[in-house]
Amino acid sequence: MDRRLFLTSVAALVATGLSACSSDATAGTAKAADTRPFKAPQGITKVPLPHGTLYRLPGKTNHVALTVDDGTNPAVIEGYAKLCRDTGLRVTFFCNGVNRGWTEHAGLLRPLHDDNQVFLANHTWSHPNLVKLSSRKISDQVHRNETFLKNTYGTLGRPFMRPPYGFTNARVKAQLADLGYPAVTMWLGSLGDSSSIPPAEIVANAEEWMTAGRIVIGHANHRGVLKAYGQLVEIIRSRALVPVHLGDVYAV
Repeated sequence: MDRRLFLTSVAALVATGLSACSSDATAGTAKAADTRPFKAPQGITKVPLPHGTLYRLPGKTNHVALTVDDGTNPAVIEGYAKLCRDTGLRVTFFCNGVNRGWTEHAGLLRPLHDDNQVFLANHTWSHPNLVKLSSRKISDQVHRNETFLKNTYGTLGRPFMRPPYGFTNARVKAQLADLGYPAVTMWLGSLGDSSSIPPAEIVANAEEWMTAGRIVIGHANHRGVLKAYGQLVEIIRSRALVPVHLGDVYAV
């Protein structure tokens, strides 16, 4: 398919999804028709989760893992959920339960989680710098978010933990391992959207970093990414990359 025609069709699909109300019937039709650009990955041999720090996916692979943090903007959480629903994109969400969008849009995200299309992981309850917290407060942040994820989505978010801001040290890593998170999850590429930047800059960052084997970080915080969804899909598709969430490739 011509690139411009594909991009136009993806943009229309995403725009329709973002403007329409979610319905079980719509989601079911999308799955039954199987016309979405991304399908569930096949033939993956999962590897044990290592102890230490994750920066990229294991082995030589055509997989790419988009990970989305925080969720301070409910509209962006909703947009990502609909993007996943409408295109088949697989995403690992690192949630802060304090952000209301994870509760408001649970109706969209829970079916995706239950179908194993997205993985909901732990990013602490309220996004503090763990290096500055006592051991008791670290445990409180982790357990409070696990309780939220369990009550809302039926999962604890284990074993993937991304420390807020990427700040960690030996003490924090050791405690997180004791709490069920043996590998701190970092990244090796970024959409650069932890602050508000233009959509064109987000797309340029995706062009640079969306390559085979990378764990790429984005954020559900600022509206600019809402206008970049079609281009993100096209970058992945045009490079013959297979989007995965972390639970697809690591035995959990």
